[in-house]
Amino acid sequence: MDLNVVGPIIGVVVLLVLLVLLVTSRYKVAGPNQAFIVTGRKGKAVLNPETGQLTTDLSGQKVVLGGGVFVVPFIQKLATMDLSSRRISVQIRGAVSGQGIKLNLDGVAIVKVGGNADQIRLGAQRFLSQQADIETFTQEVLAGALRSIVGGLTVEQIIRDRAAFAQRVADESESSLTGQGLILDAFQIQDVTDDGTYLADLGRPEAARVSQEARIAEANARQAAEQAQIAAEQQIAIAQRTLALKQAEIKAETDAAAAQAAAAGPLAQADRDQAIFTEQEKVAVRQAALTERQLETQIRKPADADRYRVETEAEAKRTAEIKAAEARRAATIAAAEAKAEETRLTGEAEKARRSALADATKLEGDAQAAATLAVGQAEAAAMDKRADAFAHYNDAAVLQMLIEVLPQIAKEVAAPMSAIDNLTVLSTDGAGALPKQVVDNVAQTLQMLKTATGVDLQSMLKSAVDTSSSSSGEVVPGSAEKSPEG
Repeated sequence: MDLNVVGPIIGVVVLLVLLVLLVTSRYKVAGPNQAFIVTGRKGKAVLNPETGQLTTDLSGQKVVLGGGVFVVPFIQKLATMDLSSRRISVQIRGAVSGQGIKLNLDGVAIVKVGGNADQIRLGAQRFLSQQADIETFTQEVLAGALRSIVGGLTVEQIIRDRAAFAQRVADESESSLTGQGLILDAFQIQDVTDDGTYLADLGRPEAARVSQEARIAEANARQAAEQAQIAAEQQIAIAQRTLALKQAEIKAETDAAAAQAAAAGPLAQADRDQAIFTEQEKVAVRQAALTERQLETQIRKPADADRYRVETEAEAKRTAEIKAAEARRAATIAAAEAKAEETRLTGEAEKARRSALADATKLEGDAQAAATLAVGQAEAAAMDKRADAFAHYNDAAVLQMLIEVLPQIAKEVAAPMSAIDNLTVLSTDGAGALPKQVVDNVAQTLQMLKTATGVDLQSMLKSAVDTSSSSSGEVVPGSAEKSPEG
């Protein structure tokens, strides 16, 4: 082969190989969780109608999803965006609810980059070189939304409707995430706690109600079990009674059959003996007659008597057992009824006794109150009458009463002296001092009476004496008239 021909052929082959290698190395195929962004083309010009500003859109950034693309060397550049879902934990501490309760919330969010070209371009602009920051950004957005929504809800609303609460958080954070090219696939609240006992106290009433219902159900179950056991025992007792009666009946029938069987043997033997005796009768009539009488007296009649005795004893025993069973049942029923009647009578007697005691206590209290009222009314009436009588008394009547009392006063004044056995008087007046002492005591007593009651007994006595003297015409000593000697 000519070298002039071989050389160009080898060159073409090498060029083709290099071209294939170049195409192979620059052709990229995106995976199912990847998006290729090819840059290098110029975007379209876009005029803002409000400001009149001319800008370039993002159409120059080619987005490839699940397909292949050839990247022109030195002109275009390929970037890869991960479209996989990211599980992000969201935790906030001390979020204040609408009631002022500080709550701690734990949640989990599923976030990924959007699945269309525009969202992929937005996500690439924000996170292409730092895709790990997607989790931090999402946590901050969701935490802010959580705190904002918790502040407008009560603890009960957050606890009882977590799905609605999580949906509100997703709705509020959707715009912030969508603006960054992200999509919130799901958001769930995993746990809600507090630093105090508020949440624990919320469940106590329900727990108490459930515990109460459980105790009631347990008591009802025990009651039903006891009732079922009582019913089963009653059925067992009835079955045992039926069995005992049936056993007694079978025993009676068995005894009767045994008696009949016992009697059948002697009867058969008697028949055989009778045949023998009949043959012997042909030989001697008298011997046959004698034998017949012996058979009648020695075998047949005792056998009949034994059979009758056995049947009679069996029937009597059966009757006795049936009557004994009925008597035990009647005794049990009678004892139960007597016990119930005794309990009822005891309760009624205790009730009657307490009622009678209460009535007697009431009557005694009423009688004492009536007696006290009657005594009080009588004393009040006596006091009223005495006051009326004193109101009608004049000085003379009062004086008369006081004069009647004076001897008693003098007696009481002189009582200490009357108790003296031997008295020695040391005085220049001698024995005349004693009457004087008594008079002084009486005068002091009258003075005390005047001071205590305002009644001047001396003045009343003097006035009475003066009145009496004037009416009788006697001359009172010390008056203006003088005696003849005077």
